[in-house]
Amino acid sequence: MNEEVQLYLEEATESMQQAIDHLINELAHIRAGKAHPKLLDGIFVDYYGSNTPLAQVANVSTPDGRTIAIQPWEKAMIVPIEKAIMAANIGLMPENNGEIVRLNIPPLTEERRKDIVKQVKNEGENAKISIRNARKSANDTFKKLQKDGLSEDLAKDAESEVQKFTDDFNKKVESLVDEKEQEVLTV
Repeated sequence: MNEEVQLYLEEATESMQQAIDHLINELAHIRAGKAHPKLLDGIFVDYYGSNTPLAQVANVSTPDGRTIAIQPWEKAMIVPIEKAIMAANIGLMPENNGEIVRLNIPPLTEERRKDIVKQVKNEGENAKISIRNARKSANDTFKKLQKDGLSEDLAKDAESEVQKFTDDFNKKVESLVDEKEQEVLTV
């Protein structure tokens, strides 16, 4: 295959991989009834006047499947950590004993589990749309290259290669969504 075509193929697969990476990140933030430190990834704490990620001002751990423990590096950070968690509106109420902030993860109701599964499927569909957009962009580029002198055979080969990548990445999306669904539905 010619170098220009190879470059666009790599660009398409990179774009598809970004969709998968984004999906993995989004699924990690969806609460499945189990305690996981990633639930707190988007929380920023006021650390002496600057917004700082929670993980940079405290040790975040999961002593058991239903609890997240947040051990601040400085005791003075307990109140700002609690405020940041409440402001983040993640549906968890922080409790502190003067040294550690604890978040108890309540078990999910059946209705809430179904809502979460819908959310998981929606994230999967968004990833598939991104993958299809990458395929369309690559195919449009190959058609343009064909008008500029690329042989029809090379253009068709490139399009079938992109379709193969699209199918593979869509299977990855399905697998990730199914895995998260099972995690959410397992009581």
